[in-house]
Amino acid sequence: MPCNLRTPAPALAALALLPALAWGQVTVKPDGQWRHLFGLAGSHASGNTDSSSLNLSGDSVRATEVDRLSLLARALYARNEGTTSANRGVLAGDYNRDFSRYWFGFGRGEFVRDRPANLARRFAASAGVGHHLIRDDNGFWDVSVGLGYTRDRFVDPVEIKGRVRDTYSRPELVLAEESNLRLTQTTSWRQKLAVLPNLEETGTYRAEFDSAIAVAVTQRLSLTAGFAYRYNSDPGEGVRRGDSLVTTGVSLRMD
Repeated sequence: MPCNLRTPAPALAALALLPALAWGQVTVKPDGQWRHLFGLAGSHASGNTDSSSLNLSGDSVRATEVDRLSLLARALYARNEGTTSANRGVLAGDYNRDFSRYWFGFGRGEFVRDRPANLARRFAASAGVGHHLIRDDNGFWDVSVGLGYTRDRFVDPVEIKGRVRDTYSRPELVLAEESNLRLTQTTSWRQKLAVLPNLEETGTYRAEFDSAIAVAVTQRLSLTAGFAYRYNSDPGEGVRRGDSLVTTGVSLRMD
């Protein structure tokens, strides 16, 4: 499942005004072949405003008629007026295997690093079952439920459950829905919503939403626009509960 994002508000405001890499959509075909999508975006401004940003992305997928393996990497770095406002990296892997035409099992592992958000590193793993509500030539819409375990190490200790800690581990419930649909011959839309209640603290949870639309310019090149939102009901002192990010850019598929 996607992970918590706590990018400071100034960084989000700056990035929303600059071309960035949206959530691209790698081609998925059930032929056992690897397919990839890579992206690079950056910006630099000097004078009255001194800021720069770099965004890297990579996705790889291998699918057959019964299973799918997905790997992804994300890196975001930004500086604003001499201060690092974003420094985030994500590595993740997903494996889905169908039990029948409409039921599947999944497993996921993830590593996250986000020092401006006080996250030195996060390791997370989850597994569960899902159901294909829609599955045809135009795409899919899935719902899933599972259990996960997350371990965070903080840059600076924070107070959690009445005690100051530099690490925090907890089990989480994983509730998610995801769709990837072709709207027209040249336009596709993808979205994913995940809610992760903390099983050790009643009423504490994280929620993550990602959405992107892509319009094909050529067989490999697409224009993209995306929206992401992260919510944490208890992010710690001095950190906002919600962050949003709007992106525009291009994606390049290598099939």
